[in-house]
Amino acid sequence: MHLGPDTGAIVSGGASGLGEATARMLRIAGAPVTLLDRDGDRGRTIAEQIGAVFLETDVTDPASVADALSALTHPFRLCVCCAGIAPGCLTVSRDGVAHDHATFARTIAINLTGSFTVATQAAAVMTAQAPFDHDAQRGAIILTASIAAFEGQIGQVAYGASKGGITGMVLPMARDLARHGIRVNAIAPGLFKTPMVAGLPDDVQAALGAAAPYPPRLGDPAEFAQMVRSIAENPMLNGTTIRLDGAIRLPPN
Repeated sequence: MHLGPDTGAIVSGGASGLGEATARMLRIAGAPVTLLDRDGDRGRTIAEQIGAVFLETDVTDPASVADALSALTHPFRLCVCCAGIAPGCLTVSRDGVAHDHATFARTIAINLTGSFTVATQAAAVMTAQAPFDHDAQRGAIILTASIAAFEGQIGQVAYGASKGGITGMVLPMARDLARHGIRVNAIAPGLFKTPMVAGLPDDVQAALGAAAPYPPRLGDPAEFAQMVRSIAENPMLNGTTIRLDGAIRLPPN
């Protein structure tokens, strides 16, 4: 699909980090964009800055997502799911305490079930729209996985499970939606300079970035957004998870 005024997009988690970078890229490309996020203050600020629409949305609540989609002021062809959290918790703590159940459940609810909810409800909207190209394409869905899906580190049981679920969801969802002309892919970023990482001391950030073979630095969220654009514009990209990580492979810790 060609990104432009006729290609509306929704971005969950669009108020910060990878989602914000994606929203900014889409607006530069001329696409109408709606940000879905729980952070109302930040969401409204970013939307005003880039000329987007903001809808306060809780991705863990199907009704909240449905309300947001029904309130859209423009049709959309692209759905990018970036909402997520990354808590750290050992399976059994050093004091012998089992992994907190609420932390695990919340991580799955936001990262995995939340992505599923946004993607499936977005797909339902897309199926009602007319195809827009010679391949009878109706839209594209891009999920955010992580290299932790493949090499989850110590303390990443919940996070790794949630992102592993994303990677496992991509192909069957792509196959389900093929008859509707809707593509589904995921990006598995490595170590990126998101707000969580940007809050670390400079020397820690440098050490994390240097672990990547090439380029030996943290990823720029704009590079994630660039991959979103590549997937959106290439109709043969479907049913796959793309690592975006500078060839890094995470050690246990």
